[in-house]
Amino acid sequence: MAAVGVLVAVAGYLTVQYVSGGRGSDQCTVRSADGSYRLTPEQAANAATISAVGTRRGMPERAVTIALATALQESALHNLDHGDRDSLGLFQQRPSQGWGTERQIIDPVYAAGKFYEHLAKVPGYSRLPLTEAAQRVQRSGFPQAYAKHEPDAALLAAALTGRTPAALDCEPPRTTAGT
Repeated sequence: MAAVGVLVAVAGYLTVQYVSGGRGSDQCTVRSADGSYRLTPEQAANAATISAVGTRRGMPERAVTIALATALQESALHNLDHGDRDSLGLFQQRPSQGWGTERQIIDPVYAAGKFYEHLAKVPGYSRLPLTEAAQRVQRSGFPQAYAKHEPDAALLAAALTGRTPAALDCEPPRTTAGT
């Protein structure tokens, strides 16, 4: 339960920093012995939200990795208000396909919850290749595209679920001389 509190705090902090007009950090980095991944505060906040929703639902780290890889492919962790046909949000879910209303789908907490709801119904999803698990949820035209995001998603999931402590760092904004 403490992990959920930490994730919610991280998501809240990053969201405030992003919404505050750039007075906070302008770049975040996840680091571990396995590598590093850079992202914006907006992307970090969305990744933290996806992770927090999964953790709150009792989903394992593998589920969080699958969700993050899917959102990286579908939206680059940006909460999009447009997409192919009527696709919206972090996971490019479609109202016409029963994912929810437009308003619901662009809510990151709702969208992540719907993704996990569908993933949990996939038998043995945690043992499937990431591409297959994501495809069973998303029904994408390009299922192999999820694979390229697995290393970064695994790195993010390890940091955001607490398995790799103190792995996420957001740098202060750059300033110019004389300001």
